[in-house]
Amino acid sequence: MNIGLALFLLGFLQTSCFNADVQVAELKKPKLTLHTLNTQYILSWEHETAGQHAVNFTTQYLSKYKLRFKRKVVWQTVCVGPEHSCDLTSVKLHYHAMYLLRVQASADPLHSDWAQKDFCPDIDADLGPPSKVELSPVSNLLGVAISPPLTSEGESMKRNVPQMYYRIHYWSRLAGPQGESLAVVNSGAEHVTLPGLQSWTWYCVKVQSRFDYYNKTSSFSSTQCMQTEGEIPYWHIFLYFLASLVAAFLFVLGSSYVTYKGYRVLKTTLFPSIQLPHHIQEYLSDSPYSDLPRLLSLEAEVELICDKISVCPEKDLLEVHSPPPLDPGLAAPPLGLEDDCGRHSRQDSGDSGVYSTEGGSAQKRGGHSQPIVARLDSWDVPLLEHVKMEEMGGELLNGGVADEGVLDMGV
Repeated sequence: MNIGLALFLLGFLQTSCFNADVQVAELKKPKLTLHTLNTQYILSWEHETAGQHAVNFTTQYLSKYKLRFKRKVVWQTVCVGPEHSCDLTSVKLHYHAMYLLRVQASADPLHSDWAQKDFCPDIDADLGPPSKVELSPVSNLLGVAISPPLTSEGESMKRNVPQMYYRIHYWSRLAGPQGESLAVVNSGAEHVTLPGLQSWTWYCVKVQSRFDYYNKTSSFSSTQCMQTEGEIPYWHIFLYFLASLVAAFLFVLGSSYVTYKGYRVLKTTLFPSIQLPHHIQEYLSDSPYSDLPRLLSLEAEVELICDKISVCPEKDLLEVHSPPPLDPGLAAPPLGLEDDCGRHSRQDSGDSGVYSTEGGSAQKRGGHSQPIVARLDSWDVPLLEHVKMEEMGGELLNGGVADEGVLDMGV
């Protein structure tokens, strides 16, 4: 019995040890690799997983100076999951501090050993190239403006690496970057003027960041090329002047041609050479807005052309000359007619404004010829005619013939 029990226990222990070895062999610890650039840190690893178990990885870090204390240290967990990498940039590790990084693989109920790695950004982090390089011509030289590499927060890496400087490679583009054409300039400044260049020549430039204390060198920036300047030859000036004259002449010629064509098109559109038929023009001429002459009806002509005009002539004096005295042998005119003339004369003098001298009819009988002066208004013309006719009638009744005396009217 004792022998049998001993053999059973021995077999059980051997089986347990064998299974434990298999389980440990199936879950190995990861192999760590650190990728860095300035202040960006990414920890990645490789892991061989046996079987179909789902494996998760736990990434932690610890400041190395805390290991000096006897008390229990607390590791800071950054990533947990099936990914094979962990970005430590968000942790903002101090650039000049020392850290311990570790990763463990887990597949319940199994756990691998911790894989650890020491990390100091100042020593282990790679340095990046300049963030920007700009060229500018300075007479027959080239000026190079260099922007330093940046941290993950957009700050200059010179705050973390004050001794960083730049190595500038430049060469003529015609000769290529090999041989004697390649030149090197080291400078800690961010604005550098490249010496020994020729005028009107193309040069190419690339820049590298360097930190010699830890032997850090970055990759080169992208290559940029630019042509130097210098004094302009006289034949270049002449060619430029000639080209400007030709361009100005072509511009004026083209503008004139466009203006002429536009004028022709406008004239043809507004004033066509083909006129409308005559009967259509006559129809259009009846429009009140037409400038062409047109026929008007009698009523329209009187209404549009003739206006009422009032004429007020000046008041003039009328001179009436008495006829010469009659011969005494002739019969005197009838008293009735003479009385009528005198009465008419008096009546007219009071009504129509014709004034005669005293004893007009008596003077006529006495043989004295006196002028009779009267004022004639515009409405007194019938009265004047009436006076003339009465005097002529009186002479005829007296049997006399009118002598050379003439009845004159002065208006």
